[in-house]
Amino acid sequence: MNIRNVDLNLLVYLNVLIDEQSVSKAANKLALTQPAMSNALKRLRDLFEDPLLVRAAGNMTPTAKALSLKPEIEALLKMAEAITQPSELFNPTRAELTFRIMANDYLESTLIAPFITSQLEKHPGLNFDVLSPSDVNLQDMEKGTIDLAINRFNGMPRSFHQATVWRDNYCCLTHPSNEYLNSPDLAHYLAAEHIWVNRAGWGAEAAVTNKSGSQKLGWVDEALWQLEQTRHIRVFTRHYMVASLLCQSEKLIATLPRRQAMLLAKHTGLVISPVPFQVVPIEIKMLWSPILHHASPHQWLRRELIDFASTIADR
Repeated sequence: MNIRNVDLNLLVYLNVLIDEQSVSKAANKLALTQPAMSNALKRLRDLFEDPLLVRAAGNMTPTAKALSLKPEIEALLKMAEAITQPSELFNPTRAELTFRIMANDYLESTLIAPFITSQLEKHPGLNFDVLSPSDVNLQDMEKGTIDLAINRFNGMPRSFHQATVWRDNYCCLTHPSNEYLNSPDLAHYLAAEHIWVNRAGWGAEAAVTNKSGSQKLGWVDEALWQLEQTRHIRVFTRHYMVASLLCQSEKLIATLPRRQAMLLAKHTGLVISPVPFQVVPIEIKMLWSPILHHASPHQWLRRELIDFASTIADR
């Protein structure tokens, strides 16, 4: 039997006919005319090749075939009702699920970690799995196995949804005894030794081996190239938090997003100073798969993160 040729409403009618054991009562319960219900019973008899209801002792009595179909029809109708019910609104206080978020350590420390701590007491059933860019590839995002990717992205698939989290400017982070602080101008910046910190996109990051300038090193160095200048980079790292350890050296300067530098300076004896040239602010975005766009838990997560991000000061 081809299911496409079956009017599934007939199963609703049969369920009521078996309960009522009367064509007229079943018609009344379903708000149908008696001729319409009689026609439905005829079609059911043709479909199942069984009379289904027979007159006995003054009643319409279900046949053995009808009685055997009854529990299966009830289970099917219950399933159909569940499938067609509107989705319940997500309630984070009762939910038990894990959100998976990709972020580099700049965003993990400045945004994700404080966001998670704000949720722990309020929503005890929510768990978080924070992944680094090297843990995630584009296919993971497309399949919706990762809820959000939050980063500075050079390019984004058009099929993904996106929202801006914040814009961040750059500043310098140094040991308080660094000689650069005595004359924080471009000449002394270029004469100093630097820590390069950069992480964008997802997947494994390529090693920085090209000193000719043909390989772009990041927005700070792009801004210097506009001035036909380059800085002396002593240390390359992909981890922003490592910069605070490296800056324990009085010789090194880290040029970092301001929110990251503020966090590091708060917990160390390091100091912040302005960058002595213009650097285009970075724009941080969150991306998610269209597969997850209409999911109620995912909508809640996006709203909460954007609202929380607005509370993270950049000055």
